[in-house]
Parts: sequence; structure tokens; C-alpha cells
Amino acid sequence: MKIVATDRKGATREVEGRDGWSVMEILRDAGFDIAAECGGACACATCHVYVTDGWFEKLPARSDAELDMLDMALAVEPNSRLSCQITCSPELDGIAVTVAPE
Repeated sequence: MKIVATDRKGATREVEGRDGWSVMEILRDAGFDIAAECGGACACATCHVYVTDGWFEKLPARSDAELDMLDMALAVEPNSRLSCQITCSPELDGIAVTVAPE
């Protein structure tokens, strides 16, 4: 599966996802500026991304824990998600995300 990711400087590239891995893990391993301080435990907001319209609606609803963490993030938008909470799957092939500002 492919992830189309845009970094904080506006550069976009396509990276290969792995079924069952989080988008955060894929972006981090691909060299994107994702701190992922909690390692994907939904205990920080350092993997905050914006999910492109059309894809946001295909994701499961945000959990209460994710909403709590987003409350502490900067520049939260209606399409904000924590990339550690998005699991790669064939249904998300081509998902487009933008790394949020720090």
C-alpha cells in the first residue's frame, strides 16, 4: 500500500506502507520529521497529521484518548489525526497526509 505524505516544508513523496503498521511508523522510518515521543501509545501528539479530504471519512472515528491528545496539539484542524492511530491496510492504499506544524 502507498502513503502520499507531505512534510512540513511542503515536499510530497510516496512511501510504501506495511499492512498492520501505523502510518506514524511508516513516516518515521521513511525519514519524515515525526517525533513519535510516546512510540505510538497515543500519549502525546508529536505524530499529528492532517488527513486529506476523502480519506478522513474512511478512517475509524477518533477515540476519546486521541481527542484528548489532539486537545494538546498545535494547529488542530477538523481533519487532524494522530498518525499512530491510523493503521495501514489495503483499504487505505493511496491515503494522503500532511505532517502538521510543531
